Amino acid sequence: MNRTAVAPPRVRPAGHAVLRPGRASFLVHRRAALVAVALAAALLAAVVAYLCVGESFVPPGSVVDVLLGRPSPDTFVVGTLRLPRLTVGLLAGLAFGVAGALIQTVARNPLASPDIIGVTHGAGAATVAAMSFGLAGYTALPYVSVAGGLAAALLVYAFAWRRGMHASRFVLIGIGVSVALGSLTQLFLTKGDFLVAQQAKVWLTGSLNSRGYEDAAPLATVLLLAIPAALWAARAQRGASLDDDTAASLGIRLDRVRLGLTALGVVLASVATGACGPVDFVALLAPQIARRLSRTPQTPLLSSALTGALVVVVADLLARRLFSPVELPVGVLTAAVGAPYLMWLIARGRSRSGGTS
Repeated sequence: MNRTAVAPPRVRPAGHAVLRPGRASFLVHRRAALVAVALAAALLAAVVAYLCVGESFVPPGSVVDVLLGRPSPDTFVVGTLRLPRLTVGLLAGLAFGVAGALIQTVARNPLASPDIIGVTHGAGAATVAAMSFGLAGYTALPYVSVAGGLAAALLVYAFAWRRGMHASRFVLIGIGVSVALGSLTQLFLTKGDFLVAQQAKVWLTGSLNSRGYEDAAPLATVLLLAIPAALWAARAQRGASLDDDTAASLGIRLDRVRLGLTALGVVLASVATGACGPVDFVALLAPQIARRLSRTPQTPLLSSALTGALVVVVADLLARRLFSPVELPVGVLTAAVGAPYLMWLIARGRSRSGGTS
């Protein structure tokens, strides 16, 4: 008597839905999807408020007219002064959010982010050196920033690698490299031209002042080219979150996955730094907020990107208006929120380790 083997039915995880566009199928976490929609709505509201609020208030109807290309008396204020700056901040926030999510996934540590482990410091040191000594033109600075960020990441990876990459070692070595690169940046500032050094100091605080479409173009290009890699990274996160033995038993080449995720995160963070300077703590905050809202095992990339953009847009709006007519760099606002959060994470980690010992 012939017996036909029957495959066990696939069990859908609780809280998930399956989307089947054509022959493909995707497993979607319902809460994460709702959080992404809510974040997108909040970001849209922040964008409208950003374009409306300033030294002169512009009605939302006029903002819509300008965005749609209709004649409006506020075209100069909205389209020339505010929209280019908003575009740079929006794209930089998206890049920082994804970069932070990827690096925290690889390091398995909420303390890991491009500004903590030396990536943005490497990008900043290379950019300041190019500005202070005239090594590259203004249009080439984003590419110099990418090169500096990659060099810093390779340095951290080389020192952290010892028959594998341990998460805590990766973070500690990254912090050491950040301190060293910060000192090197200060040396470049003292040795370069005085006027250029003053401009570099403003850039180092992370500022969107006077940013335009020429700053947004390289960032937009990299983000568009990174979409296929981001789709791969969303799937690869599941394997990267496993321990080495489990990943090996499943046939996952964990070292290659981690290297790919890290490279993507480094490139995004470096290009964003080149566009608007090292806006600290956005890459640290955004993934943690997104993960707590979504309650997913892995950090959701889309929600992290939207949260990063929302943080930068709101922070820059406050930086423009809190002490008007004086404008603060956006990095000052993000640091004022991110530094206490970092100290809270460290204190929370110590209390947990003390309680389990």
